[in-house]
Amino acid sequence: MARRAAPDTRQPTLLDAAARRGRGDALGAPLADRMRPRSLDEVVGQDALLAPGKLLSHAISGDRLPSLILWGPPGSGKTTLAHVVSRLTKNEFVPFSAVLGGVAEVRQIVEQARERRAYQGRGTTLFVDEIHRFNKAQQDAFLPHVEDGTITLIGATTENPSFAVNAALLSRCKVFRLEALEPTALERLLGRALHDEERGLGARKLDADPELLAAIARTARGDARRALNLLEACVALLEPGQNRLGIALLERAREADTLLYDKAGEEHYNVVSALIKSLRGSDPDAAIYWLMRMLEAGDDPLFVLRRLIIFASEDIGNADPRGLEIAVAADAAFRRVGMPEGLYPIAHACLYLASSPKSNSVGKAFSAARALIHERGALPVPMKLRNAVTGLMKSEGYGKDYRYPHDEAEHHAAGESYLPDEIVGTRFYEPSDQGLEKQIAQRLEALKKR
Repeated sequence: MARRAAPDTRQPTLLDAAARRGRGDALGAPLADRMRPRSLDEVVGQDALLAPGKLLSHAISGDRLPSLILWGPPGSGKTTLAHVVSRLTKNEFVPFSAVLGGVAEVRQIVEQARERRAYQGRGTTLFVDEIHRFNKAQQDAFLPHVEDGTITLIGATTENPSFAVNAALLSRCKVFRLEALEPTALERLLGRALHDEERGLGARKLDADPELLAAIARTARGDARRALNLLEACVALLEPGQNRLGIALLERAREADTLLYDKAGEEHYNVVSALIKSLRGSDPDAAIYWLMRMLEAGDDPLFVLRRLIIFASEDIGNADPRGLEIAVAADAAFRRVGMPEGLYPIAHACLYLASSPKSNSVGKAFSAARALIHERGALPVPMKLRNAVTGLMKSEGYGKDYRYPHDEAEHHAAGESYLPDEIVGTRFYEPSDQGLEKQIAQRLEALKKR
């Protein structure tokens, strides 16, 4: 008696949906799914990778695909390219989600790939969506099978592969970076969806205001899936018998925008970097913009405040010591009042720090001192600087010849040195000519001359 196949318990993927279209059960599938490109010619917005003669398009069309990592923001076409590969190459194409699957399933796929190559002479392309969700130890499971050619790996990730992919695995893959789609590319895609009678909305004979398509393209922020979902939502709001899509529909269709931001991912660090560089560049307008990008996206205000406190010493220091006071006060005020009123002290500190004179002398001073300590080791403390807390210590010369500055003119022991004898005269702190530090430099120079 023939055995019944075990039921498929996998979560359906977009590639599964693509296969269903061939069986005629695409009715009700989302527009973004139906419009997924079937050939390289239908892919929009990635000409730098897919124009004729480019390495990736040549590899796909020639069915000579290496193992590769597709890196790009959501909706830029990573899964789309995987779909195209599944149609244009001869390898068995196996989609796999790092969110839903595990290493045990990978081992099973690899064993099937090994048998397929041995008995059918056919290769296997394994598409791992969100490969960054596997930790680097789990990614090791792919490594020997990529090396020996059992599988051709295509990994898709929104995270920087330098941080998200095991270095050994990354070295065996070609990385292709996909960019967020430009509004003009999204408008072409929307127009195609409106007029495509087979997969799109063409059968409904809809007429769309050009400003609507432009507005959807801007709102989608480079994400093709989001653009098509917004268009489909606008169509769903039409009254029976209507076929005109106007700009007013977009406001009704659009839910509260979620910012392109991942508190654990690369975009988080990109925005943090933009905030710090704007503060350092003394641009309060840019600084407050990036600050609010972080907070509106749901970042932890205490993380932001910590960065402001660090900045106050790292990039302002003694050019305006009040900067650190204000940053610390903002942190204390926020902890006391919470949100939303806590935005005031955070913004207050941000704008003050951006507008303050800048100096990195504090960091340069401690870095220079630390470097010399590592180079010369723990040099002995001069006897005059040691406390003579016992009679024996005093008899040994502890504290001998120490000059008490408050007993001398201007409360300064002119000509005295306080460094170990071997490095007397070394300068670590070089005040800048910015803000209060200019006055500090003048005072130190006057004391030195005495």
